[in-house]
Amino acid sequence: MLLKKKKNTGDPPSQGRNPGKKERAGYQFGTLTGVFTPNILTILGVVMYLRFGWVLGNVGLIPTLIIVTISTAITFLTALSVSALATNMRVQGGGAYFMISRSLGIETGAAIGLPLFLAQALGISFYVVGFSESVVQIVPTLDMKTVGMFTLFLLFLIAFRSADFALKTQYIIMLFIGLSLISFFMGTGEHLPPVAPETAVPGREKFWVVFAVFFPAVTGILSGLSMSGDLRNPGKAIPWGTLGAVAFSYGIYMAIPIFFMRVVQDTRILLIDSMIMYKIARWGQFILAGLWGAALSSALSSLLAAPRTLQAIAKDGIVFRFIGKGFGKNQDPWIAMLITLILALGGTVAGDLNMIAPVLSMFFLTTYGLLNLSAGFGRLINSPSWRPKFRVHWGFCFIGAFGCFAAMFMINAGATFVALFISVAVYALMKRRRLRARWGDMKSGILMLLVQFSLLKLSAKKPNVETWRPNILVLSGSPKARWHLIELADAISHGYGLLTVVSVLPEKHITSEREENLERAIKSYLEERKIRAFVKVYPAHDLIGGITSLVRGYGFGPIEPNTIILGEIEEGQNFSAFAGLIKMMHEDRRNVIIVKEGDAQRELQKERIIDVWWEQKGKNAGLILALAHLLETSPSWQHAKLVLKTVIDSPKESPDVERGLRQFIEQGRIDAEIKTVPIWESGVFDTIAMNSRDADFVFIGLRPPDIQDTAETYGEYIRDIMQKTQKIPLAAYVLSSEDMEFRKLFSSLEAS
Repeated sequence: MLLKKKKNTGDPPSQGRNPGKKERAGYQFGTLTGVFTPNILTILGVVMYLRFGWVLGNVGLIPTLIIVTISTAITFLTALSVSALATNMRVQGGGAYFMISRSLGIETGAAIGLPLFLAQALGISFYVVGFSESVVQIVPTLDMKTVGMFTLFLLFLIAFRSADFALKTQYIIMLFIGLSLISFFMGTGEHLPPVAPETAVPGREKFWVVFAVFFPAVTGILSGLSMSGDLRNPGKAIPWGTLGAVAFSYGIYMAIPIFFMRVVQDTRILLIDSMIMYKIARWGQFILAGLWGAALSSALSSLLAAPRTLQAIAKDGIVFRFIGKGFGKNQDPWIAMLITLILALGGTVAGDLNMIAPVLSMFFLTTYGLLNLSAGFGRLINSPSWRPKFRVHWGFCFIGAFGCFAAMFMINAGATFVALFISVAVYALMKRRRLRARWGDMKSGILMLLVQFSLLKLSAKKPNVETWRPNILVLSGSPKARWHLIELADAISHGYGLLTVVSVLPEKHITSEREENLERAIKSYLEERKIRAFVKVYPAHDLIGGITSLVRGYGFGPIEPNTIILGEIEEGQNFSAFAGLIKMMHEDRRNVIIVKEGDAQRELQKERIIDVWWEQKGKNAGLILALAHLLETSPSWQHAKLVLKTVIDSPKESPDVERGLRQFIEQGRIDAEIKTVPIWESGVFDTIAMNSRDADFVFIGLRPPDIQDTAETYGEYIRDIMQKTQKIPLAAYVLSSEDMEFRKLFSSLEAS
């Protein structure tokens, strides 16, 4: 597996090699040795022996059975998802991390893989502390932390020597667990000491607190999954081994509390005696053998799993690659194992079982949730590459994911937010590093699914003026030549509306390769200036025909440009063709903004001024005011002063007009200054030109073309308005064409 950060280095990924060539690597374990046994030994472990009685004593029989059922249901649904994922891909080392990263992308894989590794390393501490607690209760003279550290180093030496040797010891431990369960169910509880009256009995914990302590008991399915790189046939071993372990353990977990209630007369003892199973059993020595064997084997399984997760993460370049180096013929992760030992040692020194358990629950539930989402989206997208041999309905996967995240919030909302924050922080860091994987993932498929759903929903709804946003098509040509058009479009949309930068070029000079290169160059130019936009290079036989075809054909379903921004036409060029283009856009219900570039030498005022020329009865007024509002809320125009100006025929009209405008802006919650300007004898446009000479930006409305207007007559109108307002520094001539009443954007709810 290989990632690249701008530059590829290292060995090619195994996935990229010839799939027909079967490579033999790792230990090649089967279903029983590699999956079922480590899973069942981790599940039937410390929690079962030392905390099951405590769970029952806190919440009672029925709630205990509910806790077991909910926990196992979440694990079972996750096992179904894991089985689907395992039979749809060539599973390599890393287990859950490998599956998530290959499904939801390298960033998501890292966001879960690193916390998962920490949880697995902390899990070693959990099992070692449980073992130490039971030893100290039998031999009180021993120090719990000393026992824990000695045990941890001993396990490390076994795991360091050989994973094969470590896993083969599991069969002996499995025998001890079987004998301990037989001994427990044959016990009568007749030798249980009564609870003395003076004994302090702790208060009962709430349901979800108890759930958090119990849940690590069912997280053992990740032990077998983490050995995925050492399995002979992961696609067969993972489903059968995982589902078998979940079903087998559920039967045992349902039987234990029922038997407890039959033999324990005073349930208070369940709250104060963690060795209750030892005291009930007919042969207590078998309980100790099973407990110690399960605790040590679970710790050993985690000590094998955690370094392999870290090794896979390191091989993908998320952490230092040298950590992922393998040694010996089986590529054992010795460096990763040393790091795991250090982390596990810290957890062992902390030494509190009830404190460690909820932390483990959070990280395991997060991992389970994303495994379910991976399988659910894979089935929902249903791409040709999704062909698992083990098929699961997507509904079960999403129910499993919902169960995981709901359980997290019910256990501890604060801890859930912390866990999510850690995952999001890691995700953001990976995005910043711009790691890229050679494998494909389903992120594009998920986005396409959401786009399809959204487009179908939008197409069924009529456009709503209250939620209107400008979706802008900028006819800029070369961005460098008319940068002011793109700058204005970005200032108006500022990341909320869709923005497309278009360059229409003569097709005789454009090959498909040059078209792609130009698009890449424009995208790079925009990204450097932090402009979020689509880019379209459009070859055409002629400029006007190309723009016409593009405007009419660009977009998909209900998502198409509603506003076109273009520059002014040069003096002496064909105003008739230009006017014909404006007429076409108007008839096609596209708002038009013609931008006249200002004086490049002119310095903008410290307090910028935006003049809006208000047509009291014109259709453009609402759209112009909406554009001006969007402009003044952009970062570059945030402190600008908005001035609403209108031309009146006589000074006598001023008080009434100002009163009406003031009422309008107060109702529309607009912070603007009002000014009425008597018309000059030379006409409206000369009046506008002389009264906006000091403004930094000016919005002026264009009259819509009449039916009687030809391209020539409308072209003369545009030429005339531009000539008479040429002294204005920077102006936008706006033509509202959409079938919307834009004034409603600034009217009260009752009026709208």
